[in-house]
Amino acid sequence: MSLMAIHLLNGISFGMILFLLSMGFSLTLGLMGILNLTHGAMFMVGGFIGYTVVGAGGNFLVAVLSGSIAAGLIGLVIERLFLRRIYNRLDDQVLLTLGLVYIFENVILWIYGGHGRMTNPPPFMAFTVDIGGRSFPGYRLGVIAVGLIAFIGLWWLIDRTRIGAIVRAGMDDNEMTRGLGINHELIYGAVFALGAFAGGFSGAIGTPMMSFIFSMPMEVLLYALIVVVVGGPGSVLGTLIGALVIGMIDALGKAFIPDLASFTIYIVLIIMLLFRPTGLMGRTMA
Repeated sequence: MSLMAIHLLNGISFGMILFLLSMGFSLTLGLMGILNLTHGAMFMVGGFIGYTVVGAGGNFLVAVLSGSIAAGLIGLVIERLFLRRIYNRLDDQVLLTLGLVYIFENVILWIYGGHGRMTNPPPFMAFTVDIGGRSFPGYRLGVIAVGLIAFIGLWWLIDRTRIGAIVRAGMDDNEMTRGLGINHELIYGAVFALGAFAGGFSGAIGTPMMSFIFSMPMEVLLYALIVVVVGGPGSVLGTLIGALVIGMIDALGKAFIPDLASFTIYIVLIIMLLFRPTGLMGRTMA
């Protein structure tokens, strides 16, 4: 039982990283209708900047904040300079953001090389917890706590505030909200920056849990896509549920059927696309 508890906790902690990563992607896709393939690159940027700050002797919390802000600012620049010109043009969004991904990958390769990079957990979280005679990293418990706090904050922002209502209304009836005098350019830019910030944040806090390498953006983006398909675009609660489901399936698959582990999450993806393509709690997109 203790071994199963360890595997489940590993899945939940990884699921929380996926939630933070996927929430930004879900916001831009479900609430703005923008397919932003650079989101995996924001995860990578947050991780590598966090790694750089820690390596330079900086505080881990400063490193996380630096990586998150950098990703948010880069996301804002991408939206202001490029994507705002091609709203409602899905093919152009895919081509543009895919090209930007390759640029980010090559810049990271040029700066950091092709070797994976990780950081150590901060000193105040460098402990283990005994679970049935087995050790579990305290840092992973901290990630779970951070993920829950982020879920509460994002759920409140999107579902319970005027800003969230404006964003959701703009997705449902863009012309009506413009007629009410709402500045959509400002709202969309802010939401896009928030999504990129969340992507960078997930990468920055994930550096003690996984190896970061220049080629990772498309891999993590695939996880985000599957989470959003399972949970539903634009839903904070749905994204959390989808992330936890995928995180635990991934962890249990690697523990018990390692030869088939890479296929397990795709089975879930296929089932969702066949029987509930809008996701568990998704919004129907026009």
